[in-house]
Amino acid sequence: MYASTGDEETLNRLQYALDELQRAQDANGNGYIGGIPRSKELWTEYANGNINAQSFSLNGRWVPLYNIHKLFAGLRDAYLIADLEQSKEMLIELTDWFVEVNGNLSDEQIQEILQSEHGGLNEVFADVYTITGNKEYLELARRYSHRAILDPLIANEDNLTGKHANTQIPKVVGFQRVAELSDDDTWRDAAKSFWNNVVEERSIAFGGNSVSEHFNPVDDFSTMITTNQGPETCNTYNMLKLSKMLFTDDPNAKYINFYERALYNHILSSQHPDGGFVYFTPIRPRHYRVYSQPHTSFWCCVGSGIENHGKYGELIYAHSENDVFVNLFIPSELNWEEKGIRVTQTTKFPYEESTRLQVQVDDPKEFALSIRKPEWIKGDAEITVNGEKWSTSTNSFSYMTINRTWEAGDVVSVSLPMQTSLEYLPDGSNWGAFVHGPVVLAAVTDTTDLGGLFADEARMAHVASDDFYPIDEAPMLLTNEPNEIAQAVSKTGPLSFNIDSLIYPNSFSGLKLVPFFTIHEARYMMYWPVLTEDQLEERQQEVRKREAAMIALEERTVDMVATGEQQPETEHNFQGENTESGIHNSRYWRHASGWFSYDLSNPELQGTILRVTYSGGDSGRTFDILINGELLKTVTSTGHEDPFFDVDYVIPDSMLAENMTVMFLAHENSVAGGVFEIRLLKE
Repeated sequence: MYASTGDEETLNRLQYALDELQRAQDANGNGYIGGIPRSKELWTEYANGNINAQSFSLNGRWVPLYNIHKLFAGLRDAYLIADLEQSKEMLIELTDWFVEVNGNLSDEQIQEILQSEHGGLNEVFADVYTITGNKEYLELARRYSHRAILDPLIANEDNLTGKHANTQIPKVVGFQRVAELSDDDTWRDAAKSFWNNVVEERSIAFGGNSVSEHFNPVDDFSTMITTNQGPETCNTYNMLKLSKMLFTDDPNAKYINFYERALYNHILSSQHPDGGFVYFTPIRPRHYRVYSQPHTSFWCCVGSGIENHGKYGELIYAHSENDVFVNLFIPSELNWEEKGIRVTQTTKFPYEESTRLQVQVDDPKEFALSIRKPEWIKGDAEITVNGEKWSTSTNSFSYMTINRTWEAGDVVSVSLPMQTSLEYLPDGSNWGAFVHGPVVLAAVTDTTDLGGLFADEARMAHVASDDFYPIDEAPMLLTNEPNEIAQAVSKTGPLSFNIDSLIYPNSFSGLKLVPFFTIHEARYMMYWPVLTEDQLEERQQEVRKREAAMIALEERTVDMVATGEQQPETEHNFQGENTESGIHNSRYWRHASGWFSYDLSNPELQGTILRVTYSGGDSGRTFDILINGELLKTVTSTGHEDPFFDVDYVIPDSMLAENMTVMFLAHENSVAGGVFEIRLLKE
């Protein structure tokens, strides 16, 4: 933020933070800085190889490596971006401490540790190598690269479904950083494979990905439509970081096309105009988003959110040895001091379909100015230089290049004609979002029932948890020509559109499509179901039935665990031994040859039924279900004709409690589960 603004108060606060951290580092006397509870005990266990790693914990502490990664990254940035020499010395001391802690650990032990979320430690260690030239740090970066993710990517295999999304993305940022520094094409290709998979198969129109923080199946985005926990902003923060790195390594416009889409539609939309950041952006019809508050909420998406909005200028331009690339159409000034080249870009894009570039040079200078030809452009982009049409070709990376001798005051004007299209979900289902140029359009439906709009300090306050409006009552697009639907959109003003000819039912006529980044404090439609008249009644009956059942179930639910999903399991104090999780038929599961347990909340003792969802394909498994150590039921699975089925267990009054630990304990030589969902229900 200081580098972007030059604000002295920002620098003063940064300096204060560094001074206080250095006091702690000096007091420790070994280079360590950290705010992890019982740190000395933890790192002693760690160094001795006593490891108990879970997805969100390590030796009983909440993601300590994720936590300390933020210190490593902050110290690195304070040096590389704010040019504070003090932070460089602190960073090297901290890294040396970590090298020592890992001195007696085998590669196998480190890979076990890396099961626990750890941010992008490998990237930071690689950066410390570039700062110092000490190859020991680059080797540490390699050792802290998670092979369970890296190896399938090297083999171009997709094993991402079901994994916690933002645990994986920073790892891949690190893979790419190591690849750059060691010129390792294998790791470079792994990073590209990941990017291609996430961007082309797992991302929706505004650039986000994941459901409830996890990668959903590439062939089933139905949960993306129904959930109130849509794409997480941190995911996109890290995908932009990866996109930038891949572009600087291989200047292909596809990386900038994604960067632009995600920047305008996810990042720009994630900050409230008066302050506050968004965690989840649901695309559920007629739902809404929640904003943080300074004194109640400091989620991960607040930390990265603050950084997001200080970086709008970081990739507008790029350069090779002698040439300039114009990547984004944002009003700005470029000053390439080493070459004596300055470029001023003047534009109101995306509210106007053009941009103007004025070149200033100290002396006439020959170089190439390469301007990205966006994937969304309608027809050809007309370019003039000093008012005269310039004939330019588009290279294989989709850049339009002007190679000439430039003089002070030369002006390049570029037309950027946009068109409106309907972009469907990646699974091919009939849900589509309108996009004009790179701008995702949405419509405000109402401003009712916005409970928790500005988050309090509650654990799940980042989730928009007020009423789910029935999907079958949401507006839809009705047409017998779905392939020509964009032609029915009429423009009513700059980035304002009318779709009355498509809207069904008529009670929603008058909805206006506007940039999603302008919508705040409202329920909205971003993705619309597209139906022909023949499909309408059949769909309404199906959705009505499904929604009624879901709403009735939610009203009965006192607490619920989505087993196998990292965040819900962590929130319910998951514990276990000899237990595994995975995904089957697009649903997450957990089983154990030992045991696993969760803590359920039953504050008014209203929950009297434990509902467990099983797979119809499991049979011959015997296990006990216990509540607070007492046997509720011994279960022997016998299979079922349905792929999934529910079993309700009535809880005796004597077992009812406000806090209930539910354990699944396998019998000898058997397996407990698989369990696909647990619900505590009212009668």
